[in-house]
Amino acid sequence: MAYEWHKPLEGKWITFSVLTFLAVIVGGIALVIPPFFLQGTIEPIEGMRPYSALEVEGRDIYIREGCNTCHSQQVRPLKSETDRYGPFSVAGESVYDRPFLWGSRRTGPDLHRVGGKYPDSWHWLHFENPRNIEPRSNMPDFAFLLNRELDTSLTRRRLEVLRTLGHPYSDAEVEGAVEDAMAQAATIAASLRKDGISLDEVQARSEGVAIIAYLQSLGRHRQAPPVATAGTASAPAGGR
Repeated sequence: MAYEWHKPLEGKWITFSVLTFLAVIVGGIALVIPPFFLQGTIEPIEGMRPYSALEVEGRDIYIREGCNTCHSQQVRPLKSETDRYGPFSVAGESVYDRPFLWGSRRTGPDLHRVGGKYPDSWHWLHFENPRNIEPRSNMPDFAFLLNRELDTSLTRRRLEVLRTLGHPYSDAEVEGAVEDAMAQAATIAASLRKDGISLDEVQARSEGVAIIAYLQSLGRHRQAPPVATAGTASAPAGGR
């Protein structure tokens, strides 16, 4: 009988529904309101900068292709993770991530410290066919990204929107977004050609180059020294 005190309330379905609704409202307010007062209280870590125009484009393609469903970007403070991925993630690294891509699933390894770990050519070959890098990889190939020219028609607009959300882009960075993106793409293309990868004009400014720019920017302010060299790097078990 001690556990049946709720039965009278359940018999009054209107009262029960109203009280349930109020409980949900109160709980929702408790979850939603506090974060609004936290805006601006988390400072970027030293040396942290907003993504460049090309990195913003690459990040959007990364999300579009669902890469974040298999790769987390959050190194937890556990020795097994810091030994493999590098220093654990901190809040100040995510201030310019909209939306954040921390994730909770690792079909492939975590990518929060992948920036600079492998050369640009490693990523290019990995997109082309992951099995050429890691025979055990279950990652699908993304060769089509290497032959699809990057659409920069909204690049400037993307930076304008991010600036309204607090990202410290200057007027010059917003005005010259497309030119800056193409300049960075040319730098990556030069790196790829130096490593023996032949590129045509479309490939040199492809979506694949944009994703490489984004990946190479990840976690570079708090990471272990690079461990791979061109042509010899191999992916961790499970593919990337």
